[in-house]
Amino acid sequence: MAIDTLPPLREVIAEHGLTARKQLGQNFLLDLNLTARIARAAGPLAGFTIIEIGPGPGGLTRALLAEGADRVVAIERDERALPALQQIAEAYPGRLTVIAGDALEVDYAGLVEGPARIVANLPYNIATPLLTGWLTAAPWPPFYDSLTLMFQREVAERIVARPGDKAYGRLGVLCGWRSEARIAFTVARTAFTPPPNVTSAVVHLVPRPVDPGVTVRDLEAVTRAAFGQRRKMIRQSLKATGVPVERLLAAAGLRGDERAEELPVAAFLAMAKALR
Repeated sequence: MAIDTLPPLREVIAEHGLTARKQLGQNFLLDLNLTARIARAAGPLAGFTIIEIGPGPGGLTRALLAEGADRVVAIERDERALPALQQIAEAYPGRLTVIAGDALEVDYAGLVEGPARIVANLPYNIATPLLTGWLTAAPWPPFYDSLTLMFQREVAERIVARPGDKAYGRLGVLCGWRSEARIAFTVARTAFTPPPNVTSAVVHLVPRPVDPGVTVRDLEAVTRAAFGQRRKMIRQSLKATGVPVERLLAAAGLRGDERAEELPVAAFLAMAKALR
């Protein structure tokens, strides 16, 4: 395969002076067996355009192409990495497009035509805003088939948390509303260069249909109030919505003495729908 003709990632990093920059949230994965495992966690890639964020020297980029992605669109803010990514583009003619820019400012739906997936070792400093943006995309269902993303394990646990879990909060409600989310596997800190201070985890999310009567804005208003004072009974914390609390409780079939971390996603959705 073409991947065999490319130099080892450590040589690529040395050649292009790609020392990881903390301000860019960079932690590089150099183990090609691990990057291949991440690519495979996204499912069969043939027939899909894959969007990758923060490819750096291109370890995961190589794996996505080697595992059969029709095309990879890689978004990289660090101009030092562009020559390294160009080497990969030359090894896989016509299959890699590199966009130099800020991942938070990209029109993702406009990047692809046809089936798409997002697969990335996300820069940790922008991982949650990116995920939230993808999960609140309009129209819904979104342009992508699935998300396969690396997070700090603490964030991954918040994404997949269920009612009663210590990590359950606003992010868990959003992810539970709009996706089926699971942790595919964890990754030790020693797998990265430089090693971060935390263990990481790869999360796989598949969009699910939603009730068009619930809006992102209304759900955010309800969860912000409910979890803003999570130690209080829901009857007290919902006062922050400015809406008659009894109406919200009735809509969700609640007594009012429950706490936010005990409530299923369906209860939040019912209250959001009743907010107006």
